[in-house]
Amino acid sequence: MTPAARLAAAADILDTLGLTRPVEPQLKSWARGNRYAGSKDRRAISDRVYTVLRRLRSASLQGGGETGRLRVLGSLVAVDGLSVDTIEGLCAGGYGLAPLTDAERVALSCMPDWPSEGARLDWPDWLMEQAVEAFGEGVERELDALRQRAPIDLRVNTLKASREQAILALGESGLDPLPLAAPTALRLPAGSAVAHSRAWREGLVELQDAGSQAIAAMVGAQPGETVLDYCAGAGGKTLALAAAMQNQGRLFAYDVEPGRMADLPERAGRAGVRCLTRLQKCDLAALEGVCDRVLVDAPCSGSGSWRRDPAGKWRLTPEGLSRLTALQDAALDAALRYLRPGGVLVYATCSVLRVENEARIDALLARHPFLTAGQSLHLHPARDECDGFFVGIVNLTAC
Repeated sequence: MTPAARLAAAADILDTLGLTRPVEPQLKSWARGNRYAGSKDRRAISDRVYTVLRRLRSASLQGGGETGRLRVLGSLVAVDGLSVDTIEGLCAGGYGLAPLTDAERVALSCMPDWPSEGARLDWPDWLMEQAVEAFGEGVERELDALRQRAPIDLRVNTLKASREQAILALGESGLDPLPLAAPTALRLPAGSAVAHSRAWREGLVELQDAGSQAIAAMVGAQPGETVLDYCAGAGGKTLALAAAMQNQGRLFAYDVEPGRMADLPERAGRAGVRCLTRLQKCDLAALEGVCDRVLVDAPCSGSGSWRRDPAGKWRLTPEGLSRLTALQDAALDAALRYLRPGGVLVYATCSVLRVENEARIDALLARHPFLTAGQSLHLHPARDECDGFFVGIVNLTAC
């Protein structure tokens, strides 16, 4: 496919995309129905769709409308910085985009009249006050970071390799990772083909944002302990906890929707994890009052990772956010019963919104006077060069 044809395909996908559903399965469905698109074509089309979703408001205003075509055209100016003349060369008809109209040339040539700061920074207007509350004077820099493409971060699996060994293994596949401050964290440019490397196949590395690795480290899991990952999901933090425990002790993974853990046995096998047990709801009773540490990586807005799931930014509603905070409170209350006296509860979200973070810890402490607040941590995309995260530690008073 030509670059112009790829842009046209992205425009068509954007016209039919349902933002209330995950984007990736919809892109895979398109690929299955359009076998003529090779792997490089699919990657380029997917990249353009995600680029537009990250900049949905500014791309629409720059392009002069909300169709897939106009949003793609707007993104070529707002993101790629292309001139109208250059864009004209990509709009020659055929299998590509149709030639520009006079109105499109005018829109692409002019700076948009931003109706709000949210529109300029590609952020929902109803969340702007919460963004200012979270980021303070750095709000513009942080919101801009949340509309950039994220790099690929890897966690070195210390059950199988040192960081130096992982770097060498990645180098065999032509990958040159950048070591980050965290001792297990490596970074690659976006789009790097990690899954084709020996390091990935043999479980020397796992895909995990550097911020997520920092959250797992904050749990403080030690060899020989009993640890419960209460909202395990796909298990990224679960595997990091197993490495921290050096495969010694008992690590349990539970999720209210067990299907989210479907890939965890395969991932754990590749990583060499032996201390892990997946739980069903009926298994939980045996852990009441037993666990040294319980991690509640709660369902949340995902606002700290909207650069990776930009559709989530436009999917969230005030009602949806209220439902999430209720779920977070319920998960925290439920998780408490599995702590032993003196145990540690770790609450984490990939959200930057205080209503999902400090407010939930404050509410938990108000409901349960036998708890005491411990350390907390905020990670911000621009300041900390990772996804946005929050973690708060709560201690259960020993009897």
